[in-house]
Amino acid sequence: PRSTLSSSSAASDVYKRQVSTQSTGGMKLYLFLLTVVLCVLKITSDNTCLQGVNLSCAEWGKLPGVYNKDYTFPTHQEIDYYQQKGMNLIRFPFAWERLQTAQFAQFDQDYWGHMTDTINYATSKGLKVVVDPHNYARYYGKVVGVDVPVTAFTDLWTKLANNLKSNPNVIFGLMNEPNTMKTETWLEDANAAISAIRATGATNLITVPGNAWTGASSWCDNWYGTPNCQVMLGVKDPANNFVFEVHNYLDSDGSGTHDTCVSSSIGSQRLATFTAWARQHGYKAYLGEWAGGRNQVCYQAITDILSFIGNNTDVYRAWTWWAGGPWWGDYIFNLDPYSGSDSPQLAYLQPFIGGNRKC
Repeated sequence: PRSTLSSSSAASDVYKRQVSTQSTGGMKLYLFLLTVVLCVLKITSDNTCLQGVNLSCAEWGKLPGVYNKDYTFPTHQEIDYYQQKGMNLIRFPFAWERLQTAQFAQFDQDYWGHMTDTINYATSKGLKVVVDPHNYARYYGKVVGVDVPVTAFTDLWTKLANNLKSNPNVIFGLMNEPNTMKTETWLEDANAAISAIRATGATNLITVPGNAWTGASSWCDNWYGTPNCQVMLGVKDPANNFVFEVHNYLDSDGSGTHDTCVSSSIGSQRLATFTAWARQHGYKAYLGEWAGGRNQVCYQAITDILSFIGNNTDVYRAWTWWAGGPWWGDYIFNLDPYSGSDSPQLAYLQPFIGGNRKC
C-alpha cells in the first residue's frame, strides 16, 4: 500500500491543536483525529520483512493427475524446518484446474482439503502464506480474458476469498507469471479479480504480477507489448492494500533454468529499473521468485540481491526463494535438506533471515 502518515510527530501535532479546544465538539474531533492517526501509525510502522520460500509440489504433473503420484503437498515437517530457520513466509503454488475441475465449479473437496491443511498448519505456526494459482493466466492452457471468461477467474477468487478472508496470515497472490498476452488484457483480469476479492469484504494483502512472466528486468521493456511500467499504473484496489510481485532469476536468459549466474551483481542490476519505478509511484514490492545455483558466483549474487533489497526497504516488503518441496531431490535450486544436509544456498540466505529486520 502507498505510504501515508508515518511519524509520531503527526500524532503530537494533532494533540497540541486539540487540547486548546474546550468545546464538546472540539474534544470529539480531537479523539477522532487521534484515533485515525494512531491507526495509521500502527499500519505503517510494521515494516518487518517477510522472508521465505516457495513450497512447490501441488501444481506439478499432468492434469488432473493422481495425488502422491503426479503431485503432492508440502509436509508439516517442511514447514517446521523453514520456520526453525527463521523464515516467516511461504508461497504456496497450486493448480487452478485441480481446485476447480470446470469453470465456476465448487472446489474439489480432496484437493481443497489438502490445501487448507497446508494453509492452516503454516499460519497456525505464525507464518504467512501466499496462495498462488500457478497458471500463467491460463486455464487448461487457454488465456484468461481471451479464451476463458474473466468471470471464471473472478469466481475462483470470490470462492478463495470467502473461504480464507478470516485468516489475516493469508496473502492473495493473484496469478503466477502472466505471459504471451496483451498487458492491457492482464490488467483487466487483475482488476476484476481484485474487485471480486474486495466485494467479499476481504482486506488481505494482494500481490499483483505483471505481464511477461512478471520479470523485474523487463518491467519497462516493450518486446511483449505495452510495458508493465505503463499499463500496471492502472491497478485499482479499493482497499489500497496490494504490492507488485516480480520475479528475478540470475542466469543468462533470466529463465531460472541454468545453474550459472551472469555475474555477482546481476540480481541488483536487473532489479534497479523496477525498483526506481516503484519508488517513483509510491508502490511496494514482493520478490516472489528468484534463485541462483551452487557455485561461488551465484553465492556472491545471492548476497548481492539480498543486500540490494535491504538497502531499498522503502520498496520491498517480502521475498521468497524458488524453491523447496518434498520431490525436488537434487534440483539445482532446491532449498530443502537433501541427503541429510542443508542446501548450500541456505548458508548465504541465513544472514538475511530472522529477527525484525526490514528486508
